[in-house]
Parts: sequence; C-alpha cells; structure tokens
Amino acid sequence: MKEIRHIVLDVGRVLIHYDPHLAFRALIPDDAARAEFFRDVCTHDWNIEQDRGRTWAEAEAELIPNHPDKADLIRAFRGNWHMMVPHEYPESVALMRALLAGGRDVTLLTNFAADTFREAQERFPILKEGRGVTVSADIRALKPEPAIYAHHTKAFGLQSEATLFFDDSPANVEGARSAGWNAEVFTGAEKMREDLGRYGVRI
Repeated sequence: MKEIRHIVLDVGRVLIHYDPHLAFRALIPDDAARAEFFRDVCTHDWNIEQDRGRTWAEAEAELIPNHPDKADLIRAFRGNWHMMVPHEYPESVALMRALLAGGRDVTLLTNFAADTFREAQERFPILKEGRGVTVSADIRALKPEPAIYAHHTKAFGLQSEATLFFDDSPANVEGARSAGWNAEVFTGAEKMREDLGRYGVRI
C-alpha cells in the first residue's frame, strides 16, 4: 500500500450535521405530510441541482408553477436553510484539527450550493481550516461523477494512490475508488480514526 499523503473529507454529515426536516418541522408538523413534501415537491433530485450550480431563484421559478399552493414552503427551503445545519460534529472537527496539527494535507470535497457553502464557512470555521475545498456548484459537477474527483486531484496536486477519502455516501466512496483513490464510508469519528490507522495514518 502506498503511503497516504493526502486526506480528503466530505462536509455534510461528516463535519457538520445536515437534516432538511429541521427547517420544516414547525411549517409541516405532521411527519407523514412532511415526508410527502420532500418526496413530491422539494425532492432530493430538485435540491441536488443547486449543488450542481443552479441558483435558488431558478430552482424556485421552475418548481412553484407546478405547486403554486406550496410557494411559501418552496421558498422556505432556502429561507430556512440555516436551520438544516444546526451544528458541527465535535469529534470529527477535533480529528481534522489533529490531522492538520500533525502536518497532514487535508482538503474538502463537497456537494453543496455555492451560497450556502459560504454561509456555512462563516458559521463553522473548520470549513476554512484545510488546504482548500472543491464545492460542486463552483465547478458544476457532482459526486460521484468522475469529473469532480478529476478536478480535485488536479486542483490540489494529489497523487491518487496516496489519497484517502471519507464520505458518508457509499456511492460517493465508490466514485472515489473508481478515480483511483483510497476511500472509506464515514459512519463516525471513531471509525474514521480506526480507518486512518489501517492506512498507516497515526494521530
């Protein structure tokens, strides 16, 4: 196994918590109705296009004519976005800072809308503390598409076989492996520490 010299981390559900339900519990108190809203209106497929670079104004203009009775709720997705990311994960943040303190090269690779990522950076300083970040919306490519891993590799001068990536999505992990990276599914900071150790990265 080649020595790991580059560590790449996902952001949402790895360093900071993300749950869209948190922003809608007061607006749609019934769990079943709220689940139906996310299934049929503000869907994952609709939201991911903002991570690809579509503006919120464009997203709302596309969706509201199809659900005019839900216009205020649709606008609330962006308006209440801050409620979806209530806190960072202290154990993960501590682990990243320990890696940085030990001289490790750490970068971030995230599917995120451009404006909300900059908002998150202001709220969570850890998102500015690595060597840099690739935000999907900025380059209009999403994990697990090959283009985003290729971009990150080139932008940060990574050696693929010396790179170790952590993401909570198995599909994104498989995408990284297809790009030639080492990659593991993130399920918690303790498991991440164990995985790092297996690759010879001691903290």
